[in-house]
Amino acid sequence: MQIPKTMAEHKTTICEVLFCVALLAVFLPFKIYPLVFLVASLFFAMDTSVRLWHPWVVFLAIFTGYALLVFLVGLPDGHRDMTNFLKLPINFCYLYFAVGWLARRDNSRLLRWVDLALHVALALTLLQLLIYHQAVGFRWIAGASGSAQGSALYRASHYFWGLDDKNMFGARIALLGFVYVLLPLVRQQGRVWWRIALVLLLAWLSLSRTPVVALLMGVFCLVWAASGIRWRVVLGLTAVLALPLIAQKVIRIENITASNDGMGVRMVYWKAFFEHFTTISPLGNGFMSGGDFLDRYAAFYHGEPHIHNTFLSCYLDFGIIGLASYVLFLFYFYRFCLARQSTKLFWWIAAVPLLAIMMILYSGYDNDIILYLVLIFLLGSGHPVAIKHVKGRIA
Repeated sequence: MQIPKTMAEHKTTICEVLFCVALLAVFLPFKIYPLVFLVASLFFAMDTSVRLWHPWVVFLAIFTGYALLVFLVGLPDGHRDMTNFLKLPINFCYLYFAVGWLARRDNSRLLRWVDLALHVALALTLLQLLIYHQAVGFRWIAGASGSAQGSALYRASHYFWGLDDKNMFGARIALLGFVYVLLPLVRQQGRVWWRIALVLLLAWLSLSRTPVVALLMGVFCLVWAASGIRWRVVLGLTAVLALPLIAQKVIRIENITASNDGMGVRMVYWKAFFEHFTTISPLGNGFMSGGDFLDRYAAFYHGEPHIHNTFLSCYLDFGIIGLASYVLFLFYFYRFCLARQSTKLFWWIAAVPLLAIMMILYSGYDNDIILYLVLIFLLGSGHPVAIKHVKGRIA
């Protein structure tokens, strides 16, 4: 690594280091990532001469401002609610300053550093999952029979990396794992098969259906887009033949409506949302109101603080203004990305795992969503990615 010769170069290097540290900080069991995000945002701002201005920034500001207003009007007494709310402005602040910083520089070196950081993050993820499995005698290495069994894998006494929640850890594996798969696409115009195999293995070992399904969708779209007609026929036939196995072993279709199954729980929660839609205030029921709503209207309730769908959660908490501003933020962020690189195919493929997971899990302002948006912008805002000419390779 060349030693910086000027103060500007030194500041830029610090920013690149902080960018990678922020990526790794979300995996630590002690929650220092908000502080890292804030420090990184400050350095990004100091290293950026012109502030970013785009419609997505306006709608993000509207969403954040309205969320703050709703939060202050119904100010909760609980420390947990205050802590959860602080994630919203901190994460969105990081998104704004990180994207503004990335948009005005050459990110070639940063891509190499991010690749290295993801090597470290996923290697430790593999170690964490193997420790979990070793603690139960590798009884569930071939897969869990149900959601409860999968959750039982995550023992607090063995937790040192990632998250101690099956679904949230699985979602992080899916999103950052897909970034890991896309990196060679950007850097070397190629697909690296062992990376795909590794992230699918991690998703499987997590015992969460969420990452496996999201990754299979993303990888299928990527390989399909890069294939010719004959290979697409092969892919299509393979997908049809594999569908029964995926339905049984991955989706666990026979238990999908059970009250102790994660997907069955989601269906009950979504049903309660639509059946009692008119009871929700058009201005929103308040920050983290999902628990009270589900406790009152769902056929059963297992204590989750949200409804397991980003867009339904936005409406439930923040009403029409919150949902509309959030959707418009995502739409104009896509337009912003498209203006940086006109390859629509890349952006759509990158959106597949994120949208799949948002439909069944996140509340909307989680750090995983923010990191994924920042990283995908980093990957796609450089040289055009000719996906149809990308070649697969082993290493």
